[in-house]
Amino acid sequence: MAHNPHQVATLSDQEWTEGLRQALPAANLPTLLMVLIHLTGDRKWLDERYQCSRIRGLDENDSGGLPEELQAEIREAAWNALLKWKVDGQVKLAGPDWDTLVQMLQLGVGEAIPASYGPMISAWLGLDEDMVIDQKGRFNVPEDFKVVIIGAGVAGLCAAIRLQGAGIPFTVIEKNNEVGGTWYENHYPGCGVDTPNHIYSYSFAKGDWSKYFALQQEIQTYFEGVADRFNLRQHIRFESRVEAARYDEKSMRWTVDVSSKGENHSLEADVLISAVGLLNVPKMPIIPGLDKFEGLAFHTTQWPENIKLEGKRVAVIGTGATSMQIVPEIAPRCGHLTVFQRSRQWAAPFEQFRKAVPQDKRFMLAHVPFYQEWYRQRLAYIFNDRIHGSLQIDPQWPHPERSINKTNERHRTYFIDYIKEQLGDRQDLLDACVPDYPPFGKRMLMDNGWYRTMTCPNVSLVQGGVVEVQGNKVIDSNGNAHEVDILIVATGFDAVNMLASFNLVGRGGRSIREVWADKGAEAYLGVAAPGFPNFFMLAGPNTALGHGGSVVALLETQVSYVLNIMRQAMERAGKDLRFEFEVDKQRHDEFNVRVQEAHSRMIWSHTGMTNWYRNVQGRIIATTPFRNDDYWHMTRRADFSDYAFKTAVAETEEA
Repeated sequence: MAHNPHQVATLSDQEWTEGLRQALPAANLPTLLMVLIHLTGDRKWLDERYQCSRIRGLDENDSGGLPEELQAEIREAAWNALLKWKVDGQVKLAGPDWDTLVQMLQLGVGEAIPASYGPMISAWLGLDEDMVIDQKGRFNVPEDFKVVIIGAGVAGLCAAIRLQGAGIPFTVIEKNNEVGGTWYENHYPGCGVDTPNHIYSYSFAKGDWSKYFALQQEIQTYFEGVADRFNLRQHIRFESRVEAARYDEKSMRWTVDVSSKGENHSLEADVLISAVGLLNVPKMPIIPGLDKFEGLAFHTTQWPENIKLEGKRVAVIGTGATSMQIVPEIAPRCGHLTVFQRSRQWAAPFEQFRKAVPQDKRFMLAHVPFYQEWYRQRLAYIFNDRIHGSLQIDPQWPHPERSINKTNERHRTYFIDYIKEQLGDRQDLLDACVPDYPPFGKRMLMDNGWYRTMTCPNVSLVQGGVVEVQGNKVIDSNGNAHEVDILIVATGFDAVNMLASFNLVGRGGRSIREVWADKGAEAYLGVAAPGFPNFFMLAGPNTALGHGGSVVALLETQVSYVLNIMRQAMERAGKDLRFEFEVDKQRHDEFNVRVQEAHSRMIWSHTGMTNWYRNVQGRIIATTPFRNDDYWHMTRRADFSDYAFKTAVAETEEA
């Protein structure tokens, strides 16, 4: 097996001590304070004199804004506490109470933290019994019980690891020949994550990341390493595709139709989990003549290996997240690059783009107890709920066409100033680069050099999109023809037609397509739908994090909920009975009314703009309107009274 850089190395005592000596001066002081509190149990470190300053933007605030003498005091105390821990392994405060955890996070980020964060922090520190991996003995697993997971991407791997930890038999069906999902399929130039990868990773599988925002190959290597670390490949059927899944009410089981290398077969499942993800079906634009383009044309998910761009006339259709990564990467290689822009995008400064994590910080993250856990907590807060309040529409705000409230207007001014600075002496491009809708109205992108690239002499930004393709000519909405050798389609994914990759048929023979036909996709807590018993979907409707956060943490939360419901069903049924649980329709409908009411007060429902969060009926389907901590509490509760439940004696198979 190839070496996986994300497998943390084991150090000798001497190597560890010398590594700590070198790394401590570069440690993040707010994070180091958290380590001290755990190791010593001394509440003096929670004193106001050690209060760190508020984090500005996405800065890590390594000094915590503390005077140098306090920084030195903290480092010296941490050195002594860590040397002692290395000898005796003692931790005086391994499991702080919830109030203390909130105090700790407040100390580290420099602003008030809701009390609701306490139990959530506790869970991410591994102190919640429902979130730990090894749960064997807590589940009363019936004989011959089986779970089928569709997909071995980020969600599917998480579900598999947790099922394995609970001692529940499972099989994963994966269409590709490797794990990773979207990170395996997307390998275009510049492909990477726009969430810090220290939180774009599982809480139970630390990674030794080389960059703050990793590129595709390192992310893919991480997930492959996780599959190996937890010995999952024996449970995965690669190069297999789920074509359909049908629920049989009599047997209380699912029949899953699978095609694999030209052969068809079926699997039986007591519980079916869809982990196909939100962004797994490429969206192709309907452009006359596109399929007859006289050159090389492809969607970004089908990026050809060894493609030659040098000296070529290249065009990119689309200016979303994928395009913003690709265009700055390929522009220097192209003879001429034409970008067709139907909609302008907001993009935030990205100071840590491709910035390496220094070796000293990597040591602290990998080898110091509680350090990575609290480093993750601080990052999660910065990227999660900080801006949620600023995304609420102020109905009295006088300029709804440009912003939705005072804070949002301040954001707009900041981002426009940034765009102006990036454009330099090409202010003639300003109108083409500044969106005509409020910031955060669409997914906020990270600037990988997009604005600077627009100023390059070999780059043209065409407003209005594409209306037709004629031979090797791309016709824009103004009727101008652009001769092109290579046409790159960067139009993203079909995010609102969820579960579109297979035919899901539930109670009474009704498909999910039929059920969702009138209003679009909806589910209880984004994971369960009435009429589809013993079925869960991960990353389902209204769970995408439009206001920021880690989808990996979201998936861990959802999987924990799924296992909690399954555990309660098993407790009620016992080992000898088959069971069926189905979310109550009234609870489901009431929840979705709450979702849409909350969305009506948020920026994504703002009139006069479109985004991929909405369906054709105008309902917001993809994103959640809730804070991360609110959703965590909703799923942590796992109230089994939300489900109708019944059992039956398992039928004996006939010879």
